Amino acid sequence: MENFVITCVCLLIGVTLKRVPSFPKESGNVLSLFAIYVSLPALVLLKIPELQFSPDLFTPVLMPWVMLLLSGLAVLGLARRCKWERQITGCLLLLIPLGNTSFLGIPMVRAFFGDQAVPYAVLYDQLGSFLALATYGSVIIALYSGKTSSVTLKQVLKRVFTFPPFVALVLAFVFKPLPYPSAVTSLLNALGLCLVPVVMIAVGFQLRFRLSRDTSIPLVSGLGIKLILAPAVALALCRGLGLQGDAVRVSIFEAGMPPMVSAGALAILAGLSPSLAAALAGVGIILSFATLPILYYLL
Repeated sequence: MENFVITCVCLLIGVTLKRVPSFPKESGNVLSLFAIYVSLPALVLLKIPELQFSPDLFTPVLMPWVMLLLSGLAVLGLARRCKWERQITGCLLLLIPLGNTSFLGIPMVRAFFGDQAVPYAVLYDQLGSFLALATYGSVIIALYSGKTSSVTLKQVLKRVFTFPPFVALVLAFVFKPLPYPSAVTSLLNALGLCLVPVVMIAVGFQLRFRLSRDTSIPLVSGLGIKLILAPAVALALCRGLGLQGDAVRVSIFEAGMPPMVSAGALAILAGLSPSLAAALAGVGIILSFATLPILYYLL
């Protein structure tokens, strides 16, 4: 629960700093740049080498990718029906399939399920959310951040392979067999710890409580998919397949996490409806105080 408090305090700090004249209007973008180019790659380099592959833990590994596919299809269907702008569609495609499964998810799993369930949450996050942010997230940014819908495969690949978290992901797998020197580990840990505070302050700086009608409808729709529909589908799938146990319950619980704050920072930086991105990340965390206990009760 401590991480819940830290997240909300950082969000409030961002909202407060927005009202301080000394802070330029582009402060949110500067903080987002730091998170994407420094803190997130550091965290990837630190966490990926710690992966312990286990062939029998299929549910925590597969569930985030199933949720990504289904959530993405739901967003695309709504976007076509409602005729949303490309920036709004890109924002939703980036934030709704990716959950806050690490900073928020892991502490919440520990709080609700106990320490013995934490490894399942780590597996869900590192083989799901982390990898999806670096790969799927890169593709969405490449496809939707431009001013035109005409994007070539070469452009997409260039943006993917020059995206800092993706570069860090590749390097992390390359250096996985080699232990880092203690000084490097300490540096990566210090930079990685900055991620959530910096991103949440950036989100708070961008947060707007008064949204236009064109933005409020995607906000409600996106959070409905992320906080209600996604975990409901995950629960139905697991029960339909007869899957049981802590690994399954934790996977369903993680599927109901609010949108990832790092994805929100990416959307803001890429100009994908920054006000909507900030609202999805900020309001999603607030609403999760209510939805996650209900989801746990249903499990």
